[in-house]
Amino acid sequence: DCRHAKPTFLKNINRGNGPSGICLSYLLSGYTPYLDPMAVHPNPILFRKLQEAKQLPITEQDLEFLCEGLEGRSGNPVAVLFDTLLHPNADLGFEFPSVLQWRLEKKHHIPHLVLGKATPGGAWHAMEGSMLTISLGIWMELPGVNYRDLTPGKRRSVSNDRATPDEISSYYKNYVKLMGLQKNFVDNTYVTSVQKLHRSHEKSTGDEKNTVNGQLNGDTHVPFSLFAENVVLATGAADSPARLGVEGEDLPYVFHSVRDLGVAVSCHSNLSSSPDPVLVVGAGLSAADAVLCALNHRVSVLHAFRKRADDPGLIFKQLPKTLYPEYHRVYHMMCSQVYPASPVANPTAPSPSLFPDYTSFPEHCVLSFQPDMHCVMRGSNGVLRVFKVSMVLVLIGTYPNLFFLKEQGQYLGLDPSKPISCRQNPVDINPYTFECNADPGLFAMGPLVGDNFVRFLKGGALGIASCLRKRLKHRIEKNRKLIAKEGGFNVIRSLDGVCFTSCCYKCCQLPCYL
Repeated sequence: DCRHAKPTFLKNINRGNGPSGICLSYLLSGYTPYLDPMAVHPNPILFRKLQEAKQLPITEQDLEFLCEGLEGRSGNPVAVLFDTLLHPNADLGFEFPSVLQWRLEKKHHIPHLVLGKATPGGAWHAMEGSMLTISLGIWMELPGVNYRDLTPGKRRSVSNDRATPDEISSYYKNYVKLMGLQKNFVDNTYVTSVQKLHRSHEKSTGDEKNTVNGQLNGDTHVPFSLFAENVVLATGAADSPARLGVEGEDLPYVFHSVRDLGVAVSCHSNLSSSPDPVLVVGAGLSAADAVLCALNHRVSVLHAFRKRADDPGLIFKQLPKTLYPEYHRVYHMMCSQVYPASPVANPTAPSPSLFPDYTSFPEHCVLSFQPDMHCVMRGSNGVLRVFKVSMVLVLIGTYPNLFFLKEQGQYLGLDPSKPISCRQNPVDINPYTFECNADPGLFAMGPLVGDNFVRFLKGGALGIASCLRKRLKHRIEKNRKLIAKEGGFNVIRSLDGVCFTSCCYKCCQLPCYL
């Protein structure tokens, strides 16, 4: 809602134009999945279920029935179902073809808009270009367009087919064009609020012309409003970096993005020539990416993290060595190049020396950052250590920015008393429709519901598209009976019970929805 004098009525709005939003737009645009009559799924039980209703598209079948008994690396059953239909037995290392056949059926088209802050691709445009994806390139692809077809000659090896962010963002932009989805996308758009309105509020929203949240509209912003029956949150979870909350975290040498390090080493050659190391805080993949980026530019690294180096919960233990050698290189250094621990603080004792390229500080927490670029850390034994650094990267996770919802969207979480977090507190949804349990008509998908990998976030698109198609079909059948009962008058009823005549289409130049 950006306040426009004449609001536009639409059926669905998808907030977020990353792979989640793109995949949902594909399914809502009439691209319909059927069981390929020539395909055989390696799971005999699932294959038998699919054959029972093979004449129906997957979106009209009972998803809960199809999901029974399936297991995978997502906690959302529809995500596991869609993944095994697109990539059968992928977790076992096989590369079987999809068992789905896609047909473009206009009768299944559901009008919608996809709003995004930039061009289609979402956060992939902002990632450090030298990194490689965690997932294989083929797992990053969306239905209907083979990833390798759009990235010829980019395959690295049979055992390592990972991609760079530049390749993936280019694939998503081209995908939107190839599938003819451009008309559904409104780029460079910021959503300022999402709220439930009744028809009686229509006049009041129209009176707020040329304002955005009460502020005068500037030359660089064109405000507008959209009224929709359904809204889908597909914003991802990388908008707001998690912070340590310590003294000095806002000093100019402290950053919260790997991309900032990439810019620094590219634009400021003195960083690599500085005798002071870069401090990386965190033990996840982003922190590992920062370590690798610094080492590749011959910048020495101090790496502080709260867990033990042998903690079984570290992500590195879940990654196969053959596919992720660079992350295992970082993990090996985390374990082997540890700063010597002192049992007690002794000011007169000489300080242990740092390793020349990388030194890890397990079970350390940062206490403060000082204006003179000194960082104060404390180890598990209580000993304080102070180091002068050239730059700090605090990479301890991210949170979605849901400022446009009431309570920052917190009321939607599994635990409404805590902020939304993709791991600790995802949005509470119906597992088969992805509709928010706390707010009917509002849907969520992707990292917001715990699916951080592209191969699984596509399940949200299947669940939402299936739900909306079934509801639309039910409403059409219900209104046909209503029209017949009322003697043929062309009466159209909105969800809140208000009646409109067919002239609404002529006035708005937009269809009215049954």
